[in-house]
Amino acid sequence: MNKSKKTIEIKVQRTIPAPPDEVYDAWLNPKIPGNPWNAAEKFILDPKVDGLFYWTLEGTSHYGRFTELERPGRIQHTWMSPNTLGYESIVTLTFKQHGEDTLMTLVHSDLPEHELARGHENGWNYFVGVFCEQFGNGSRKQYRWEEAHPSVKK
Repeated sequence: MNKSKKTIEIKVQRTIPAPPDEVYDAWLNPKIPGNPWNAAEKFILDPKVDGLFYWTLEGTSHYGRFTELERPGRIQHTWMSPNTLGYESIVTLTFKQHGEDTLMTLVHSDLPEHELARGHENGWNYFVGVFCEQFGNGSRKQYRWEEAHPSVKK
């Protein structure tokens, strides 16, 4: 991003009752509600360094490239969507042992200071909240997209 433009950063944290390796793996598993891949109407996911992702939700495309994957502690990728106004931003997730739980922190940085970009705060709080409720409830059951989205037909 052009550093002469003013940017904002969004930070979302949740404590998840599972060890970091399980939380890390679940975040990249499209079967687990709360991660962006699960919510997608259509997605491509190649979780490796320099691997690309693409997903759409309600007709809005999101895409980027994985830049760091350090299991079980860190995931980082670029992020672009119409709400970043064409600028590339950075999403960093960390997973830290917190007793028997994991403190999951998502930081979305280099967002342009604009109302559309500020909307990512609501979006990430929603996703991470659902992830914490669904995966973090201790059940670790397998989920299907249709079960998490009963009103949407694929």
